[in-house]
Amino acid sequence: MPAKVLVVDDDALVATAVAAHVSAAGHESRHAVDADEAERLWRTWRPDAVVLDVRLPGRSGLELLRRHREDGDGTPVVLLSGLGSVDDRIVGLEVGADDYLAKPFDARELVLRVEALLRRGPGTVGAAPSRIVVGPLTVDAADRSAVVARDGGEVRVELAPREFALLQFLALHPGQAFSRRELLRRVWGWDFGDDSTVMVHVRRLRAKLEADPAEPTLVLNVRGAGYRLAGPGGADGTAGAADPAGAAHEGLAS
Repeated sequence: MPAKVLVVDDDALVATAVAAHVSAAGHESRHAVDADEAERLWRTWRPDAVVLDVRLPGRSGLELLRRHREDGDGTPVVLLSGLGSVDDRIVGLEVGADDYLAKPFDARELVLRVEALLRRGPGTVGAAPSRIVVGPLTVDAADRSAVVARDGGEVRVELAPREFALLQFLALHPGQAFSRRELLRRVWGWDFGDDSTVMVHVRRLRAKLEADPAEPTLVLNVRGAGYRLAGPGGADGTAGAADPAGAAHEGLAS
């Protein structure tokens, strides 16, 4: 489906070239060369995806992204930067980017990444149940939230779209371990890209869900395998590998 894609880069030639490739792929595109114009278009034009350069005149792209994420804006964002180290990528992902591409880049690859984000969108995983209960954790698709039973009460947390999609997928397979690369493919819908985004999203989930993120009891590491959600029995509990056994499903997502 055609989508609206906002391209933000302080180099007008790069911005117009990327926007032209986006348009050639059948999408509607607009571009901005500074944070103020990007802010205006982001809020008034309401794009379906944003390609955002880190270095912009005045406010940085990271500052612009952080502000929108704090406002609850889950628009998919591909971050662009001439800084290509792993640490720089992780900073961008922690701020809320969905993908990261270092300059110089191939415009065709960028369009493919944007389209992968658009296909996945901010919704749920396939025809997943609207409510999943695994041990102390309840995952609710109605408002992309989670509730953790803890210390005799309940803690409710709001989740960003990609955080929710990851948690929902793990909750559908409690006790089953998935590698970063497999999660990248099955949750993000990518067969390419930097799998450090998975690590960053796991870190975000732990910060929101765990009583002590440094000693997680819900979203667990599996040595040599990846990550898994603790089964109904807790950190040591497991469930069926291919079937979400032990999870209570209530209703189906539309």
